Amino acid sequence: MAEIKIPSSVPSLKVAEYKRNYKLATAGTGKLFLIAGDQKIEHLNDDFFGKEIDKEDANPEHLFKIAAETKGAMFATHLGLIAQYGADYRQIPYLVKLNGKTNIGTDEEKNSSKCWWKVEDIVNFKKDSGLKIVGIGYTLYLGGKYEAKMLAAAAKAINQAHRNGLIAVLWVYPRGNNIKEEDIHTIAGGAGVAACLDADFAKVKYPYGSKNNKLTAEKFKEVVLAAGRTKIICVGGDKRTTKEILATTKEQMAIAKTSGIAIGRNLHQRPLAEALRLSRDLSKIIHNDTDKKSNSFLGLF
Repeated sequence: MAEIKIPSSVPSLKVAEYKRNYKLATAGTGKLFLIAGDQKIEHLNDDFFGKEIDKEDANPEHLFKIAAETKGAMFATHLGLIAQYGADYRQIPYLVKLNGKTNIGTDEEKNSSKCWWKVEDIVNFKKDSGLKIVGIGYTLYLGGKYEAKMLAAAAKAINQAHRNGLIAVLWVYPRGNNIKEEDIHTIAGGAGVAACLDADFAKVKYPYGSKNNKLTAEKFKEVVLAAGRTKIICVGGDKRTTKEILATTKEQMAIAKTSGIAIGRNLHQRPLAEALRLSRDLSKIIHNDTDKKSNSFLGLF
């Protein structure tokens, strides 16, 4: 088990529960493999139905099947989806997203600061359902119209999560006019904000498609340093090949010293068998699992 630095915002009576949740979320390694299902709302059906998307992905249960069969993965989605399917997939550690928005209309018209559920609702749901609810997630847009409200909502949600022994993951995206969302210096600023808000992990963008991937990973150290004890996980990005996904994940973790990855469409748009081969290989990279018994893509490297 990796050493866990307990935030002082976690009361002494909740330290043991916080440790249990942190261990479940990270498979005891301190690294996070987050399977993202919040796109069911964020991207509507664009990511789940189409010409180049496997037909299995049209059914929300496809997400649960992938998460259930992937050692060391945590599944992040909204509470309603967990309520509908969670009882059939009790082995999965769940992270509940508190807010979100659809991709209809312009971003400035959307007040994503409003949490759909209170942390108290998540705690009660965990008790009533008996599911492995390990924490909460919140998307924070920096530089946007509602930045001040979102900062306040995020701060309150994280504090309440810690007071109940839950971990907290922030999705931190700079967003606004003349903001370069994949500029490493800007991303580092957002990572620092996540640290100031007491997040355990921050999910941030990564500048994929660089001509020099190793140099990009070297520069990305700025982000990890800015976050301090808040650990950084990178988004999976737009659709990429298996080889690219595995290679960049290795570089991010080995060079930039990131602490995992969050992946959505690059995983769930595949047939179940193929998705599981990829997810299991990612889990091995993230959790430093040297077991070579399973059929995998790792032989590509």
